Amino acid sequence: MQNFYKLISSILVITFVCCASSSRVLELGDRFLDVRSEGMWFVKFYAPYCGFCKKLEPVWNLVAQTLYNTNIRVGKVDCTRFKSVCQSFDVQGYPTVIFVRGHNEYVFNGERSKDELVHFAMRMSGPPVQQVTRTESFEILKANNPIFFVYIGKQQGALWEFYYIASEANQQFAYFYATNNEIGSKHFMIDSHPVVLVYKENTHYIFPLSDAYDVVEPTALNDSMHNWIIQEKFATFPRVTRENLHQLRQTKKFLVIAVVEENKLSELETHEQEFRDMVEQIIRTKRSKYHANFQFGWTGTPDLAHTIAMEHLPTPHLLVLNSTTNHHHVPDDDPMAMTSEAIEMFLDSINNQTATVYGGDHYSVRLYRAFFETRRLLAEMWRGNPILCFVLFVVPFGFFMIILYSIFCADIMDAEDADDDHEKKE
Repeated sequence: MQNFYKLISSILVITFVCCASSSRVLELGDRFLDVRSEGMWFVKFYAPYCGFCKKLEPVWNLVAQTLYNTNIRVGKVDCTRFKSVCQSFDVQGYPTVIFVRGHNEYVFNGERSKDELVHFAMRMSGPPVQQVTRTESFEILKANNPIFFVYIGKQQGALWEFYYIASEANQQFAYFYATNNEIGSKHFMIDSHPVVLVYKENTHYIFPLSDAYDVVEPTALNDSMHNWIIQEKFATFPRVTRENLHQLRQTKKFLVIAVVEENKLSELETHEQEFRDMVEQIIRTKRSKYHANFQFGWTGTPDLAHTIAMEHLPTPHLLVLNSTTNHHHVPDDDPMAMTSEAIEMFLDSINNQTATVYGGDHYSVRLYRAFFETRRLLAEMWRGNPILCFVLFVVPFGFFMIILYSIFCADIMDAEDADDDHEKKE
């Protein structure tokens, strides 16, 4: 009997923990419009029937649990019930994740993983540039933040001004810090100050600037800072997804994508893993050659590459997207037979504009891409749930054909009856 009571107690504790965890996501309704300016909110706008929303649900619960002890409140709004709330936030699709601070709204456009969502919320909850006043703080930052920017020096002058402006524009995508010369020189190899640098992957890169930065044209310095931050805020070889593709294209570089296919356990076949590693090794060993014009990455979901190329690409494959013109390039050779040297020759041909060009941004190409994507989505729906597709598409089409048949055949039958009556009268 004692063991029975222990079992019941354990079940009750587990149930309480699960309920407490799920209850950390606040169910928001119409009253949210009245309290939205009070504090900071991280809100998911969803529809119960949305498949992507259902996929995000367990991740969103983890986000709420992680942010529970902060001053950020995590909630969700059912847009099928509270349409006025979603219209107020101009929600165009589901799910939409928005960070609300006062009267300001910041839409999340990154990968919908727990870490990315939490990092986004933490960045938006603080000032654009966070001050680092202790030497040991950078060790913590390096351990927890894979990529961040640092201003080192006196916080005055043109460089500081444009660094702060750039941090405000890019706060959604990266961490920005500032510190003095004494602390900065203990963690980073710098020859002069003030200086701006980016730390990523256990090393750092300095913003290129002449010593006479004071006399540089302000507009040119501002544009240069902004473009440099956009190009450096990504990892050397990031995963490319539908969520971050728009941001990657803002680098205005050639986007080199190693296309492979992960299984349900997020694993790769040996030959695909080797191909991805070979592409990654090129940018890591020859950054000075390719970094200025190429942003490397990889995708484990080939459907994204199919949409860009408007054709089915076998995996592994190599796809290069021109971020400014929407043109793309694929190698003529079989990617499985390509060596590192062959890939470099292919990239060089793209750089000197001798490679074959496909796609673009013409109206006809857009129309075909829309047709290709619609066909792909319908095929995916059919594979996932053929019965639902039959009910949604085939049955209505059948009813439509019956209606057409009844309309036109009724006229024909009436005409035949009229002819018969005419013959009888004669």
